[in-house]
Amino acid sequence: MINGKKVVVIMPAYNAEKTLKQTYDEIYHDFVDKVILVDDNSVDNTKIISKELNINTIVHSQNRGYGANQKSCYKAAIKSGADIIVMLHPDYQYTPKLIPAMVSMIAFGEYDSVLASRMLGNSALKGGMPFYKFVANKFLTLFENLFLGENLSEYHTGFRAFSKEVLEKLPLADCSDDFLFDNEILTLLFYYHYKIGEISCPTKYFKEASSINFLRSCNYGLGVLGLSLKYFLAKFGVFQSKIFKKDAKKLDLTGELEYFYKGEM
Repeated sequence: MINGKKVVVIMPAYNAEKTLKQTYDEIYHDFVDKVILVDDNSVDNTKIISKELNINTIVHSQNRGYGANQKSCYKAAIKSGADIIVMLHPDYQYTPKLIPAMVSMIAFGEYDSVLASRMLGNSALKGGMPFYKFVANKFLTLFENLFLGENLSEYHTGFRAFSKEVLEKLPLADCSDDFLFDNEILTLLFYYHYKIGEISCPTKYFKEASSINFLRSCNYGLGVLGLSLKYFLAKFGVFQSKIFKKDAKKLDLTGELEYFYKGEM
């Protein structure tokens, strides 16, 4: 715990057998009360390694998508009693050593959410980010800042922390089950006037680190552009798309979760 807040790290996983242990081993477990992994029907041994590491593990019976995986992660974390939830990809692209700093920014009431940005400190290219992804990241972030009226250094990091209240109140059930979910949750944070902090994060690109292919990257980019325009229209009351409507659905926290393995943390 930090400042009396229970900290849960969630890992949305898909084919992460080669990097899961390395990622898990670098978590400062003195600061973390529980780790939960949701395996999105991997075809490798991710769930077996997760069990060997004594990680609380949920396995989807079919591949549901990255956004749906996160929804399962957040439901499990909230139901476990988490006050602060940290999303950490198990592909070892981001360093878990930043978790105490990120959590502290929320635990002491300064922010509702914290992003680990690869664009602060110019670490992205040094860490091996492909140049086309670097340019696309910069362009999309500039576009989003313009239409959202904000000033983040990056909207596309997969290393994030949230207060429980944010995840309970935002209409996440109506968000995408695919990669656009990452962007939708940030636009909703701004739409409902929550505070987002950032911290500089080194990153590592290597063969085993997960990455979406070029075609899916293009689809994601187009989705981000469309979402920014929808936010702009909703903000000024011109048109409210699905997730910005007052009756948009929140996560359903009722019912039991099916754990493949529930370790004793």
